[in-house]
Amino acid sequence: MTQQTIIERRQIEDRVAEMGKEISRDLEGHQVILLCVLKGAVFFATDLARAMTMDVALDFIQVSSYGSEMKSSGVVTLLKEPQMDVTGKSVVIVEDIIDSGMSMREVHRYVAGRGARVVKVATFLDKPDSRRVPFTADYVGFSIGSKFVIGYGLDYAERYRNLYEIRVVEES
Repeated sequence: MTQQTIIERRQIEDRVAEMGKEISRDLEGHQVILLCVLKGAVFFATDLARAMTMDVALDFIQVSSYGSEMKSSGVVTLLKEPQMDVTGKSVVIVEDIIDSGMSMREVHRYVAGRGARVVKVATFLDKPDSRRVPFTADYVGFSIGSKFVIGYGLDYAERYRNLYEIRVVEES
């Protein structure tokens, strides 16, 4: 397996800081819950929360469509439900990567169906060329091609999440 860095640590830090300011500006005066999609978005969600200039609550949801594979299975399974009541609140779903769009479409429906006042999506990485269903995030860190990537929370079989940068993975 070969790896090549495509997004450096400094680029990540700068873009996450910008996104925090954008979200804070757009949702000023709202009661905001950052809903982190486990496990991959943990690094992004914590950095994003620190970059925001407003008070935010943090909750977690976990879904699966990959398992230990490099491609989505197409079946979205809810593994952990959020604990907070989102009724009347503004929820920013924080995702590591939007690939097929299927998982995020289901998470968005789930949150909207529970009475959130506003539902926005902030994704660290977006792969628009890999969509199987139409979905557009409100906030995008970086758009990338359809290659498989690791780092900054993104994994391959639960490994490589701790890398500071984003790397493309190619099987040798």
